[in-house]
Amino acid sequence: MKKFLAAILAVCMCLSLVACTSASDPGNSTGGDQNTNQPATGGDTQTGGETKTVGIAMPTMALERWNRDGAYLDEQFKAAGYNTIVTYSDNKNEQQVNDIQNMLSQGVDLLIIAAIDGNGLNTVMNDAGAAGVPVIAYDRLIMNDNSSYYVSFDNYTVGKLQGEFVRDALDLDNAAGPFNMEFTAGDPADNNAGYFFNGAMDVIKPYIDSGKVVVPSGQTAFDAVATDQWQTDVALDRAQNVLASYYSGGTKLDAWLCSNDSTSLGVTQAITQDYAGGNAVVITGQDGDVANLRNIKDGKQSMTVYKAVANEAVVTLDLAKAILEGKTADASLISASGWNFDCAFDTDSYETTPGHKCPSFLLVPDVVTKDNMEEKLVTPGYYVVGADGYLEATNG
Repeated sequence: MKKFLAAILAVCMCLSLVACTSASDPGNSTGGDQNTNQPATGGDTQTGGETKTVGIAMPTMALERWNRDGAYLDEQFKAAGYNTIVTYSDNKNEQQVNDIQNMLSQGVDLLIIAAIDGNGLNTVMNDAGAAGVPVIAYDRLIMNDNSSYYVSFDNYTVGKLQGEFVRDALDLDNAAGPFNMEFTAGDPADNNAGYFFNGAMDVIKPYIDSGKVVVPSGQTAFDAVATDQWQTDVALDRAQNVLASYYSGGTKLDAWLCSNDSTSLGVTQAITQDYAGGNAVVITGQDGDVANLRNIKDGKQSMTVYKAVANEAVVTLDLAKAILEGKTADASLISASGWNFDCAFDTDSYETTPGHKCPSFLLVPDVVTKDNMEEKLVTPGYYVVGADGYLEATNG
């Protein structure tokens, strides 16, 4: 059943994205994000004669990634017979707080929250705890002991895969070097950003220490390379400044490690416009956004770490069912659900308050390149090849 449901989600996604974008253009920051604040009836999943309602709080419609997640979760829960309330909070923490408070006032039975600021939801998390409403921290960790569970990908591994790709692309273990490299990390308010950065840096730092890799800007600390709200234009501005300050005299740039695709877009644009060197620069990313897949096909970006959000939604649905039905939600859920993808149960890695470690279900990400794009994305039904030969977003 899970294989079938995950498969039909790819078909549903086009219609879901069209519905979302027709209400509010994700690229138009002046319009804000569209919230669906009234429960949408999905079927007859009932306990005590009442259909359960699930609140789904997404950060923004301005990033392709969150449109896919919100649409998948909405489709999953409706298909399973739950009512849903779905909100997108325009990357504004105060708005997300209000959205979640409204969900609680409407009597939701469970909350799924992809936090804008993992440290900024204490009030509503405490309210949820007081009301006995379980919370699944979705993809981004929430720093509060009322987080019931965390569902995400192994975020340290995401960064590790990026670092390993750069290591292998430059053949750091064998080539003479030195190689020049720069870093762009994510949003300081997103707890995942540190895991991504640390995973990558743990791979690359030994080569920096040995002199095999040089960072001409000297910017190797997370705070120095972080990108507010993962914004493309912020990454673009910083990349242009770095190129103008440290590479204008003919210094060769060999690699730029970017933690995700939206920041990679900005870095790629800066390199395309402002880098004078004639070599191809190794550039990493994460998420599999359509624009970045085009860049990978065109040789402008080297790779992306893909996280199948359809699978993340499957895990979230099965976990939510177990919680709402009062069943045990631990490692046994993995074998009982019969998922056709890898997932681990972790009770040690994610401490949300001192002494409280949030039980976590962690999926395994995958590296996508120009050479394996169709195998990894098209064959499983996640994307389709458009008439122009580029991949189109019909999936997560």
